[in-house]
Amino acid sequence: MLNIENLEFRYRKMDILKNIHFNLDKGEIISLVGPNGVGKSTLLKCIARILKPDQGAVVIDGQNACKIKSSDLVKCIGYVPQDFPSRFPITVFEAILMGRRPYITWRPSDDDLKIVSDLIDSMELTDLAMQDFDCLSGGQKQKVLLARAFAQETDLLLLDEPTSNLDLKHQLEVMEMISDMSNKKNMGIIMSLHDLNLAARFSDKIIMLSKGEIFCAGKPKQVMTAWNIRSVYGVEVMINTDQIHPFIQPLRAVK
Repeated sequence: MLNIENLEFRYRKMDILKNIHFNLDKGEIISLVGPNGVGKSTLLKCIARILKPDQGAVVIDGQNACKIKSSDLVKCIGYVPQDFPSRFPITVFEAILMGRRPYITWRPSDDDLKIVSDLIDSMELTDLAMQDFDCLSGGQKQKVLLARAFAQETDLLLLDEPTSNLDLKHQLEVMEMISDMSNKKNMGIIMSLHDLNLAARFSDKIIMLSKGEIFCAGKPKQVMTAWNIRSVYGVEVMINTDQIHPFIQPLRAVK
């Protein structure tokens, strides 16, 4: 579905990403983890073609993304940034309907409206449908942004810190929605996460970045080791591997 081939990105002659390569299959969830500033958001933007890589290729179903028309690319890739500043009053229904924009020629069809209505119902947003998006809480906004991305009906979804600034309950709700949608729609998802335990629990694969490069990649139990975390994060941890998913308990910073 998606192949990243030797991708590199530089900013003002500074290497941000170097020799990035991995594959994503349909229905698979990959989490990008690593300290601040290692290039997680930049990598997502390169895949979404918001940024242009200096080298390498993003290949979608065998076709180089740079050769795909913008009008077709938005039907292939959905992207949810960390923040969605609305500059004018917009209701929750309208915000989600924006996800159908690639398919709307003049006005929304009955099918477009049904897709949005069904998402609002399934994601328990009915009571918020006509409220102003800007008046929502952080957790509510994140659910709306996910609904907008799901309405786009792409095979690939990119999420930049989908749980940032959310409380524990909303973190779990958002991650469960992401997992459910990946399973139901056979959607490939790449997301950047700071919470290593959420990444370990909800990911099929994890890519750990360090200084703009892939330090290690694989299944959660392969990546989430005390040695890897100490090397990349500078933190001593204890790993509980008795459960299905590894559980990381931070102990102390390495001096």
